[in-house]
Amino acid sequence: MNDQLNTEERQILEKFERGELRPASKADREMEIAPQAARNTFNKTRRVNLRVTELDFSRAHARAREEGIPYQTLLSSVIHKYLAGRLVEKPRR
Repeated sequence: MNDQLNTEERQILEKFERGELRPASKADREMEIAPQAARNTFNKTRRVNLRVTELDFSRAHARAREEGIPYQTLLSSVIHKYLAGRLVEKPRR
């Protein structure tokens, strides 16, 4: 397991093992709300009708097949990641 850690992760593990880490403030509250937040992440509450070009539709289908997931799941994931700031456009050259 230790071999799979990067340098930062290894340092954190070493500090933990030496007892040098302490819980963050409000950690108990975070632990209480985390399970519900995780469940809410995967709740599908709204249906969306989206029109895309034939090329984008074909690309979404192909990429979804590569990933082994339904294309709707792929598109939902892309939208979610973009809105959460975890998916950004590459700068144009």
